Amino acid sequence: MFTTLFTHAACLDHDTGLGHPECADRLRAVLAALETEEFYMLERQEAPLATMDQLSRAHPREHVERILALVPEQEHAGIDADTVMSPGSGEAALRAAGAVVAAVDAVASGHSRNAFCAVRPPGHHAEHEKAMGFCLFNNAAVGAYHARAAHGLQRVAVMDFDVHHGNGTQDIFQRDPDLLYCSTHQSPLYPGTGDAGEKGDYGNCVNAPLAAMSGSPEFRHAMTHIILPAIDHFKPDLLIISAGFDAHSRDPLAGLHLTDDDFAWATRKLGDLARTHCGARIVSVLEGGYNLRALASATAAHVRELMYC
Repeated sequence: MFTTLFTHAACLDHDTGLGHPECADRLRAVLAALETEEFYMLERQEAPLATMDQLSRAHPREHVERILALVPEQEHAGIDADTVMSPGSGEAALRAAGAVVAAVDAVASGHSRNAFCAVRPPGHHAEHEKAMGFCLFNNAAVGAYHARAAHGLQRVAVMDFDVHHGNGTQDIFQRDPDLLYCSTHQSPLYPGTGDAGEKGDYGNCVNAPLAAMSGSPEFRHAMTHIILPAIDHFKPDLLIISAGFDAHSRDPLAGLHLTDDDFAWATRKLGDLARTHCGARIVSVLEGGYNLRALASATAAHVRELMYC
């Protein structure tokens, strides 16, 4: 079994406008990093379009239709000050969610050992009925519900190490005891959620906020003493990683000081838990990361570890 890379050229056509940090060059940098010789064993697959049925497990159908109806025929349309769409955004969003659906299928069927979805727009800020924070649909949540509906993988954990709290995933998961959301993130920072006291209706949201200027010691302590024990106790049937790399020391949008080695270490530790509880099934999906060199090198470190999980 291989690590499979899911992506699609349509994700480059989501144009957020001049100067926007969530730009197509992010995905180009990631894909270029994964084209080097050490990644020749990656199986590469095109992401399909997510269906309305797949999206509407995580979002109301009316909300999905409303977002797709806002896609402009030309130029740009803003959902809010941060979240911008262009004519290519509809297909890009459907491919991004569809990549995670296909990745779940691949690991659930045993075709792939694990998978990485190099897609945009990102998803972890997209709430049940609200697109925000560069995110249109919640890709990780769509994948989690698909795992349950299509493969009977009832208990799904999402680990989110993006520097920003995944308010959207927490919003969607918090009332379902068989879904676990875990996050390390800088606080205070956008979107203002993710306090350690936010635990979900069933204790199924586990937040480990980190102060600005935190680095490897603080991150690894939070992972070792808060996040990893929670996932171990939950015993997931599938582990999804919301893989944002904007906690990197070189990222311009935040103030944590992680390194490539920290992302590799976290991936390795999550891989250990996945082997223990869910047959090594991991689906990872790209979230943030806005310094192109740091994004490329951290993603490479993450995928390199996935290939050996």
